[in-house]
Amino acid sequence: MPPSLAHFPRTPGVVAAVNLRPSHHGPRRLDALSLMTRGRGRDAWSCARIPCRRLHTEPFLSLPSSATAATRFISTTDPLRNQKPRRIDLLSLSRRRNLLHHRRLYHVTAATMAAPSSSAPPAIAQRIPPDAWDSHMHVVDPDTYPLGPEAAYRPNTYSLQQALAFEATVGIRNIVLVQPSIYGDDNTCTLDALRALGPERGRAVVQFDPATITAAQLREWHQLGVRGVRLNIQSYEREVDAAGLSRALHRYADAVRDLGWAVQIYLPMPLIPLLEPIVPALNVRFCIDHMGHPLLDGQSSTADPYRLPGFPSLVRLLQTSNTYIKLSAPYRTSKVPDYTDIDPVAKELIKLAGTSRIVFATDWPHTRYEGLDIRPWMETVLGWCGDDDFLRERLFRGNAEDLWDVMRS
Repeated sequence: MPPSLAHFPRTPGVVAAVNLRPSHHGPRRLDALSLMTRGRGRDAWSCARIPCRRLHTEPFLSLPSSATAATRFISTTDPLRNQKPRRIDLLSLSRRRNLLHHRRLYHVTAATMAAPSSSAPPAIAQRIPPDAWDSHMHVVDPDTYPLGPEAAYRPNTYSLQQALAFEATVGIRNIVLVQPSIYGDDNTCTLDALRALGPERGRAVVQFDPATITAAQLREWHQLGVRGVRLNIQSYEREVDAAGLSRALHRYADAVRDLGWAVQIYLPMPLIPLLEPIVPALNVRFCIDHMGHPLLDGQSSTADPYRLPGFPSLVRLLQTSNTYIKLSAPYRTSKVPDYTDIDPVAKELIKLAGTSRIVFATDWPHTRYEGLDIRPWMETVLGWCGDDDFLRERLFRGNAEDLWDVMRS
């Protein structure tokens, strides 16, 4: 257990499923651990308490080194049904009538498994403002940097070079490296990538134990370009109450306030009301990951977002405190392939604070959803901006510069 999360209790061996979601959208930690049964063409769901150490629902993607784009394979398994791994040839799969089902199930095609194109699609590259920022992405290398003892998954290696190659395909120059949950409080991988990148193009958000961190260590990280600390409730499956959350956030805020860092949090939207009395008293910039991680029903692209548990509190924080929200990772909460069920949330956030405190992020390399192509959703976001150049500049650049303490040249 990372020491920074030791004060949040954990139910040994199990985690309660609090959100129900089809398996074709991949695994979930706190918000979507569930059992699925099939019946009459529809998914029937039952909430369950599942031993979390035995739950590994994401498909394992394998790509032979000699494979071409026309002969890609996926190795899949469903441990909840004790299935043996099976191999799917994407070329033959494309000739089957159930192609759409498999695309939805694995979020991957031969095209998205291929290396990114060397030039950005004009619709994206020409509309992203110069010196744009990706405010949330990761670099991971399990072979070089050992995973933490509580790592819930083992991703493939995604290097800084791969990250920059991807960002080039969407016209983004600057990145914020966020400490992934798999490394706990060991920030070595993230900081090494930041050193290689430099503070001119990069920022980082780290994770640490506020009880043991030293001011000298924080100042050293600040010189590298670190500008935030992350409290990750969602990924570590923590139980949290108002008093414990308040103590933790105040400790982090006290540690980083003099440096001007942001305090960043990842938690499900139903818990956001706990933040309302806490955040205004922190006296730091505050950032909420992934649109507040709403619990969606997957039914309508025109649903009222204010009916979602926690959304009114999210809006009040956005309007009355120094709170930023990341427009990122729709696939972590959406239940439909094109993410349209999250449109009402995203568009309302942009309407309320798109020119001031909403920052765009890709969440690359989409850990647990590897192979996913975020570019179509970026096109959707750009479409919401329409011809409003000021909104587009703030969403992809200006708001991020304010949040991450970037001096504009």
